[in-house]
Amino acid sequence: MRIHYLQHVPFEGPANIVNWAHKRGHKLTGTHLYNYEVVPNIDQFDCLVIMGGPMNIYEEDKYPWLKYEKKFIKRAIEVNKVVLGICLGAQLITDVLGGKVTKNPEGEIGWFPVNFKSKGIDSSLFKDFPEIMYVFQWHNDTFSTLGSGVRSIAYSKACKNQAFIYKDRVIGFQFHMESTKSSIFSLIDNCEDEMTVGSYVQTSEKIKSKMNYLKIANSLMDDFLNQLESIF
Repeated sequence: MRIHYLQHVPFEGPANIVNWAHKRGHKLTGTHLYNYEVVPNIDQFDCLVIMGGPMNIYEEDKYPWLKYEKKFIKRAIEVNKVVLGICLGAQLITDVLGGKVTKNPEGEIGWFPVNFKSKGIDSSLFKDFPEIMYVFQWHNDTFSTLGSGVRSIAYSKACKNQAFIYKDRVIGFQFHMESTKSSIFSLIDNCEDEMTVGSYVQTSEKIKSKMNYLKIANSLMDDFLNQLESIF
């Protein structure tokens, strides 16, 4: 499988997805949009992974590459590529599919439980997922309204849509199961100004004290990616 990722900032890359891809013998390439790198031809990859980032999807004046990134994502979906969006990546997919991305009532930063709905657990992609799992969150915006044909499959107390599926080939996660200890520390170092007081915003000390959740999250992400392989 040929996997291509879109990266928006230097400190938020594919993290543990790199380890999974190498273990499974897949080709992994990437476009660093913040460096204005050119995206590949649509026939040069099988699976597109869109990473997170601190910018918002509507900040096209500040980040002009967002415009052609959205067009590229739309084209990938139109030609039936497998597309996975994480955090900002899921929000970009939502925008492309006609949904709405807005400020969430509560910012979520830290380790919090997410509930998977029965129709999410019933999908073969999530066959090994528990109904409730602790995941790492770092977002203020969210996909508040989903586009036509998009199914919400997870929620939390702070955020009504935490994951979605579209046509069984396009998946979005608001949370980060791909994180590593290093990538989480990088987020803390680079985005500490976002860690304001809130009901769902943990301190850096609390986040670091809950790293025991990371191994489970990575294992579930590997399970999900293993199931994703079966599409090809």
